[in-house]
Amino acid sequence: MDDMDQEQKSQENYQEKKATKQEMKDRQRRQARRQRQTKQFVQYFIALIVIGGVGFGLFLLLKQEAPLGQDYSTSIPELGRSHIEVGSPRPDYNSNPPSSGLHYAETARTGFREEAIPDEYLVHNLEHGDIWIAFHPRISDEVKDQLKGFAGGKVIVTPREANDFDISLVAWTRLDSFNIGSTGLDEQRIRDFIGRYINQGPEKVGPSAGQGGV
Repeated sequence: MDDMDQEQKSQENYQEKKATKQEMKDRQRRQARRQRQTKQFVQYFIALIVIGGVGFGLFLLLKQEAPLGQDYSTSIPELGRSHIEVGSPRPDYNSNPPSSGLHYAETARTGFREEAIPDEYLVHNLEHGDIWIAFHPRISDEVKDQLKGFAGGKVIVTPREANDFDISLVAWTRLDSFNIGSTGLDEQRIRDFIGRYINQGPEKVGPSAGQGGV
């Protein structure tokens, strides 16, 4: 009987240890599952914050850059966009400054330019979606300094004696020209034009700055 009792007790101990081990395994699996769920929840929560932050940032950016004023520009019929050799004769453009038509194969570097640049180079910039701000050299140095704030990226600012007005804002087939009044340069008008028509040319390319050109 003693042997049988001892064997039974050993069997009971074995079963108890087995149950304890199984319970520990179950507890570890439950804990690991909770950890995975917690990790997934944190990841989802972080993703929601990031997505929400990006969305809100885009909303603020669009709101900030959205045109605020009236669109004073005129739509100009397109004259085509073929290349010609430098110095080649061409038909007259249909606006002053031009907003489309025959042009040279090379673009002009964007930014603020102290020297005048032939129209044929700048029309190529417009084809690439750049904005051209052409100013008459008679404007004051103060206004020139204000225009420098718009230069760079996909905006080129150049002097142009052939302008009929103090300022001409040019995009592909769009033109807004005006004189500077007693209240000074209308910077919001310029910002609105850029916001509406930048990168709207028939060819979508990056900024011309640092990519060669005249």
